[in-house]
Amino acid sequence: MKRPTICFLFLACCFVLFSTPNILKASAKKKILVHTKLFCQRIPSFEPIPFDSTLIAPFFSKYPKLNYLKPEVVKLYRKHSYQYLWFDYKGLNEFANILYDKINNLDQEGLKVRVPYAEKIRTIFQDPDNMEKSNIEVELLMSSLYFFYADRVFKGLDATKTAELDWYLPRKKQSYVNNLDSLLRDPKLINQPDKDLLGQYYLLKDALKKYRDIEKKGGWNPIILPKKIKFLKPKDTAEVILQIRKRLLASGDLDSDSGKNVFDSELLTAVLKYKKRNAFAADSLLLPKHITNMNIPISEHIKTIMINMERCRWISPSLIRKKQYITVNIPSFTLTFFVDGKAELVSKVVVGKALNKTAVFTGELSQIVFSPYWNVPPSILQKEILPAIAKNPNYLAKNDMEWIDNRVRQRPGPQNALGKIKFVFPNSHIIYMHDTPAKSLFNQDSRAFSHGCIRVERPRDLAILALKGDPNWPVKKIDEAMNKGIEKTYNLKTKIPVYIGYFTAWVNRDGTINFYDDIYGHDLRLAEMLFTD
Repeated sequence: MKRPTICFLFLACCFVLFSTPNILKASAKKKILVHTKLFCQRIPSFEPIPFDSTLIAPFFSKYPKLNYLKPEVVKLYRKHSYQYLWFDYKGLNEFANILYDKINNLDQEGLKVRVPYAEKIRTIFQDPDNMEKSNIEVELLMSSLYFFYADRVFKGLDATKTAELDWYLPRKKQSYVNNLDSLLRDPKLINQPDKDLLGQYYLLKDALKKYRDIEKKGGWNPIILPKKIKFLKPKDTAEVILQIRKRLLASGDLDSDSGKNVFDSELLTAVLKYKKRNAFAADSLLLPKHITNMNIPISEHIKTIMINMERCRWISPSLIRKKQYITVNIPSFTLTFFVDGKAELVSKVVVGKALNKTAVFTGELSQIVFSPYWNVPPSILQKEILPAIAKNPNYLAKNDMEWIDNRVRQRPGPQNALGKIKFVFPNSHIIYMHDTPAKSLFNQDSRAFSHGCIRVERPRDLAILALKGDPNWPVKKIDEAMNKGIEKTYNLKTKIPVYIGYFTAWVNRDGTINFYDDIYGHDLRLAEMLFTD
């Protein structure tokens, strides 16, 4: 508020008091007049201070590492008629100091970056003269610093780079010019969860702090499993169990270390907890592969968390504000159907093997095909079917297949590769979800076996949920169509968003962090972009 406005309000109140008979004595009136004069003299001026817009170009010539932020800076000052934003009557304002603190703690946001002109910025905040007097160079540095922070923390890697990582989920498109207005009015807003960041980002941020605290305490030592031990089971006794206890205690899977070398019920509970959050089958056997996983250094887990925080920056929270949607997380081999924000269905899935990666993208489930034909893709026909026919002329008949023009298809039935039902969400990757006759694959820890499409362990439940509320499809009719052996396609009345993502670290709402194998090497490629100086 400007000084004249405050004085006007103050004097208006005085006028009312002075004009009302017998309310104030003369001595009291005199005191009010004196204090009014002093009050108006002490109220600092908040008159906007303009600057010459032609000074912006020379600034970016002097600081070329910030030049990519110039369009946003120009847009900001054009909106504010080229007036100072970072200085008030005391000098640099409150938000400038908060922003400087945030820039100095970018590691808390899961970032390992060099701040351009960090030494110059440091001298500004160490020298009172720079902080007390308005200065166009400091002003433009602060605006650039804000957009640098927003670019790294809220936006993340450029869309062209994420496309190189085979990430085709829609990227956020937004300007942070308007956000700055709110932050200048109330600087503490920067410490609140940002509505434009996925909630998972903040859960991972908490996990990052937790794992860094564990690292500061020494982390965990590798477990040395004797070669003669092929597995450990409940009630077994072995010295290596002492190491396992310490490892599970360090990661919080075990509440306390009894110091016993026996695989007791307490240790089994911890082992099952560890297995669950590291995508292993929930059985009681402890195998060498589990020990190998436990021996992953905590520094690697910290990197994994940071990598997945970066992925969260790319996703708009608006994607998951739909009434219902389906997600598939490739590394966890899991499909989840959300309705009103709650997970109504969780199903294991099989995804593409390394040579036939399942793409990261979004689509809309629009069709369900009951008792589907499988139209063999040209690539599979050339690489697999034709060589098989060459070896065995009866291959097609044996597999219930037939020629249709110049292509091969497999008839509906128990041998059909798509099983009893297919879920179509049109996309350029030619990927869909379907049932499968190969049910045993769902028992594997790692389930990357397909040619790219997604095989669903619970396809019937998925169909029932997708068609819920549609009077044309009661459960009985769904079962009949799945088992009839005659292809039938149904167009959904309401399309359902499908998001196929790639997260190797994911935190549950209760704070439990889960880690998954980087089956396609996407983490390695992203790490090169994030952690290479």
